[in-house]
Amino acid sequence: MSLAKLQTPIDYLKGVGPNRALLLRKEMDVHTYQDLLNLFPNRYLDRTTYHKIGQLQPTAADVQIIGKVVHLKMMGEKRGKRLVATFQDDTGSMDLVWFRGHKWIKDSLKINVPYVVFGKVQRFGGTYSIAHPDMELLSEHERSLRGAMQPVYPSTEKLAAKGITNKVINTMMQQLFHECGKQITESLSTHLLENLKLMPKAHAYFNIHFPQSQNDLARAQYRLKFEELFYIQLQLLIKNRLHKQKIKGYAFAEVGQHFSDFYENHLPFELTNAQKRVIREIRNDLGKPAQMNRLLQGDVGSGKTIVALMSMLLAIDNGFQACLMAPTEILSIQHYHGLVELCQETGIRIDLLTGSTKTAKRNAIHADLLNGNLDILIGTHALLEDKVQFNNLGLAVIDEQHRFGVEQRSKLWHKNELPPHVLIMSATPIPRTLAMSVYGDLDVSVIDELPPGRKDIKTVHRFDANRLKVFRFLRDEIKKGRQVYIVYPLIQESEALDYKDLMDGYESIAREFPQPEYQISIVHGKMKPADKDYEMERFVKGETQIMVATTVIEVGVNVPNASVMVIESAERFGLSQLHQLRGRVGRGAEQSYCILMTGHKLSEDSKTRLQTMTRTNDGFEIAEVDLKLRGPGDMMGTQQSGALHLKIADIVRDNDVMKIARGYASSILSDDPSLAKPENEVIRSTYQDLMKYKNIWNYIS
Repeated sequence: MSLAKLQTPIDYLKGVGPNRALLLRKEMDVHTYQDLLNLFPNRYLDRTTYHKIGQLQPTAADVQIIGKVVHLKMMGEKRGKRLVATFQDDTGSMDLVWFRGHKWIKDSLKINVPYVVFGKVQRFGGTYSIAHPDMELLSEHERSLRGAMQPVYPSTEKLAAKGITNKVINTMMQQLFHECGKQITESLSTHLLENLKLMPKAHAYFNIHFPQSQNDLARAQYRLKFEELFYIQLQLLIKNRLHKQKIKGYAFAEVGQHFSDFYENHLPFELTNAQKRVIREIRNDLGKPAQMNRLLQGDVGSGKTIVALMSMLLAIDNGFQACLMAPTEILSIQHYHGLVELCQETGIRIDLLTGSTKTAKRNAIHADLLNGNLDILIGTHALLEDKVQFNNLGLAVIDEQHRFGVEQRSKLWHKNELPPHVLIMSATPIPRTLAMSVYGDLDVSVIDELPPGRKDIKTVHRFDANRLKVFRFLRDEIKKGRQVYIVYPLIQESEALDYKDLMDGYESIAREFPQPEYQISIVHGKMKPADKDYEMERFVKGETQIMVATTVIEVGVNVPNASVMVIESAERFGLSQLHQLRGRVGRGAEQSYCILMTGHKLSEDSKTRLQTMTRTNDGFEIAEVDLKLRGPGDMMGTQQSGALHLKIADIVRDNDVMKIARGYASSILSDDPSLAKPENEVIRSTYQDLMKYKNIWNYIS
């Protein structure tokens, strides 16, 4: 079917008309023939089996019976009036019952003619009955397109109220195939169809709407899912290639003095193989005259900061400046202290700009930046202000990029004649599934091993009833000279939820760990930044042994001496948040612990989250489970994910299909970047059509 024909407004399909079309547009977002074709069933009823009346059992399933109506009678009074038909086959008889529409049904039913009836069986006394059955003359049933498996389409209350039932949608589908079925044209190459043994497109569409068997249905679904994911991956890969061709960048040809000196003389520890591999990938990108656009993923503590610093040194060696942008002031201050410490003997000039930087200091930074006296500027959103002008910005490192909108990021691009190279760091492991579909146009580097000597954090789940044992354990750890985090989900108690709020928690901790033997810090979102920093500072210096906090400590703070993380009401946190919080400990050489405290009442999802946390420390595995529990939109925040409006595929459940689709898209483009070869003609023209009718496949924001 040509795409132009598929753009025909749905009003023109026989049996639809303006009123139904209006409803379909409003309720189901069905505007064109194409939209109706892509209205896929939610589920299917198996119409392959015929039951005998004599062998019926009371079950929840729908049954299908062939027989004849031998007798009709009206029963009951006024509101309880009902039409009852006696329905017989060669093994016995049963009742068919209607509580409304009596006259029309009475007039249209044929006596002693074979019918196929379908519906849920109930039993009253010794008699089986079906209320409001689906009925079809056997002669029509055998002729009809509605084959073995009956599709059930998505619907809404309004559609049902206006008489657009499942049967009506099914009839519209039949009409659509009657008008256009023979014109559905193939959109995948012969090579793909043969290699993957895929059903032709026309057959696939037919078998999605009118499947003859479970096997046909499974093959049809696979074919259409593959195609949908294949063209998304093709679009992302082409976008990535175009980005590299079109968006010029500075080529950093030198690996100079700063990089080599740091690598040879100032590295605080031996790099892991994963870090070395990632630095090679970045160096390779930076050496080309196209803008680097790379996502650097690594679990908490995997050493992304060193990789970012060494990338910045490459920029400095080539006469450029670099910046590092973090989402919060606490995190940017921490990056600043960390980099200053690493670079103290290298002569690299580093400064910090945040919302609370004083005016005089701010003006000095602006001047140093513009005249080239500053090599690296670290900061928050403050870096995006128009007043912040670089002399020569060559590399922008963005930490936790999902906290920054697209517009904010593009402001960095305009700080120089050519856009700077971009390195995005994320400690929130993005499941490979999602990275492939949402960040498919970025190059992705993963640091997938922790530095040597790091011990896995031991994670346990404890109920509130075990609290005294937990306190005893905390005392033992503090005796060894360690420090403890205790994190709460809420600041003020919401009346509806009787969760211990932070203040209650703080008081009970203070009773259990009295002064002067123990010192406690408290940090939450409602404190002034200066007070927050003061309390953080006390904990970092070891002046307090316990930090009671809300999730403000989720990102960034580095206290190698802290060995225990207690998370109160852990069932209230999402998986990625639990994993981030756990990453606050385990930063020193000592064994660290994460204790998840909950009440006894837990939902199935909460149990899954807690089991996942106690089973694994692998951020990517955790992210995959999180994705299954929450779905892609929730995980990324929709403004980030360019929410994927998939018609039939599901990026979580169909992850394997997506990998295969990406593999094929990638190898086809490697062999034939412009899809010019004759064997790729059908792919090229389909892709061009899809880009032309963006409303069909515009998945990626």
